[in-house]
Amino acid sequence: MDERECRLRETIVELCREMNRNGLNQGTAGNISARHGDRMLLTPSATPYDRMTPAMIAAMPLDGDGTAWEGPLKPSTEWRFHRDILRSRPDAQAVVHAHPTFATTIAITRRSIPACHYMVAAFGGHDVRCSGYALYGTEALSREALKALEGRTACLLANHGIIAIGESLEKAMWRAVELEALAKQYFYSLQLEGGPVILSRAEIDEVLKGFASYGLRSDAASPERGGPAS
Repeated sequence: MDERECRLRETIVELCREMNRNGLNQGTAGNISARHGDRMLLTPSATPYDRMTPAMIAAMPLDGDGTAWEGPLKPSTEWRFHRDILRSRPDAQAVVHAHPTFATTIAITRRSIPACHYMVAAFGGHDVRCSGYALYGTEALSREALKALEGRTACLLANHGIIAIGESLEKAMWRAVELEALAKQYFYSLQLEGGPVILSRAEIDEVLKGFASYGLRSDAASPERGGPAS
């Protein structure tokens, strides 16, 4: 095992524990993967994060059918959409899947998150789409996820949770955290009289231009928050 793989495994475990600490996830729900050459490293199935170790992370070939893996434990039941996203999105080096409360609440209503805040641009477009529904772990769910992620770096999964992708594990986690913040703001705005005022396509286009290099700096240890630096 090379040094980079060791670091990826350690980071996956750290971020799994962070997901539960910051309320992005609960229990053993959710899963994280990272690309490593022609394989993906993926969290094992039904393993408490506080007991997970880097050696427990499963390794699966990206060109495989899911029947072969390396490691002491079975990979997550959601291995299929992790594999298919990393196969089809060369821009993605990591995938974070979680069940955060507010984003999942919106996903239960099967609605997308519109441009209620300029931070919607952090996910690559004018909204964050909600996928169609399919049973967890299935090829159908993978197809729905890929469709919802077209031109985007995150999506809601109907009646399920979220997916966020990134150029690194840290960037994927940053997007997952930002998506839950956006969902919370949208949820509360729906409770107020008149509901949210949605930004226009032209207004979001302007933000997208400024966001081309915004997010998580490659040399940063923790994500930027709030908006582009002035």
